[in-house]
Amino acid sequence: MIEPTPPSRPATPPVGITAVGVSLPERVVHTVDLQQRVAEASGIALPAGLFSMMTGVEQRRMAGDDEYASTLAVRAARQALDTAGLSIGDVDLLLFASASRDMVEPATAHIVQAELGGRAHALDVTNACNSFLNGIDVARSFVLAGRARRALVVTGETPTRAMRWQLTDLAQARRAFAGYTFGDAGAAVLVEPVTGGGILDVDTETCSEHWTVGGIPGGGSRHPRGDEHTYFTGDGHALRGVFEQIGTDILDRVRRRTGLDWADYARVLVHQVTMPYLDRFVEVTGVPKDKLEITVGELGNLASATLGVQLARAGRGLRRGDRVLFIGLGGGVSIMTMVWEKS
Repeated sequence: MIEPTPPSRPATPPVGITAVGVSLPERVVHTVDLQQRVAEASGIALPAGLFSMMTGVEQRRMAGDDEYASTLAVRAARQALDTAGLSIGDVDLLLFASASRDMVEPATAHIVQAELGGRAHALDVTNACNSFLNGIDVARSFVLAGRARRALVVTGETPTRAMRWQLTDLAQARRAFAGYTFGDAGAAVLVEPVTGGGILDVDTETCSEHWTVGGIPGGGSRHPRGDEHTYFTGDGHALRGVFEQIGTDILDRVRRRTGLDWADYARVLVHQVTMPYLDRFVEVTGVPKDKLEITVGELGNLASATLGVQLARAGRGLRRGDRVLFIGLGGGVSIMTMVWEKS
């Protein structure tokens, strides 16, 4: 007996990024001035140019007192929608994907949507500095599953509010130092079906045993109250060591699976913490430095907004068929890659 041939199903259309938006606060704070403020508030003599020399960050943008994570996200979202010629009513999924948020509850996605309008399914996605990249992946999954037609993924990062401005001693300064790399920014992308290209590959590497290496401990059930828990603390050297241990394996997997090497990418967008970290990344991975979109010296560590800001800048020179490799690094610890081809 010959089994009947099942009816063929149409191939699932690829899903890609179709528009990008960015929001940067107007206020510029130079690292030399930031160091002077910390030194004066702490009564600690710091060598001239120490913060700049150690981080390679010369300046950053800082949100004003009346600007919140949602404020930066809304501005970026409007830019992305305007670029696409769409309104918020054309979106049926809104993801706020950020390490920062306006408050513990409700989800900041609702605050963003209240400002933008619309009735899209709205929720937060959070995974430290990988939040935005995770959000794009979640949005893609919703579209592929038929749960959404078009998603708006936004981030608003205000990590400068976790800087410790007054230090009691040098030991505390070492724990707080990573916070002096931060800058604030917002980013947004539209994610929807495309006729070709789109998101070609996604991979993750998670080593949660290192979750204590760094973070902001306040606001949850462990430390619900107290200003002391609202500052970023961490061991930068330990964090870099973890990334170096696990970082190259995922890149090797992507290369084997996709057959793509550095020469096949128009740009490589990687999360940037400091210039020394970025230089070490180039040394360890072998990525050509001219493939990078370097933002850390001018804008600092933008947490999850880093890759969105880089995409907006790199996107001006991208043509249809150009491929981009995203490399996300986040506390927890997680590494994430995404291969995207411009449609």
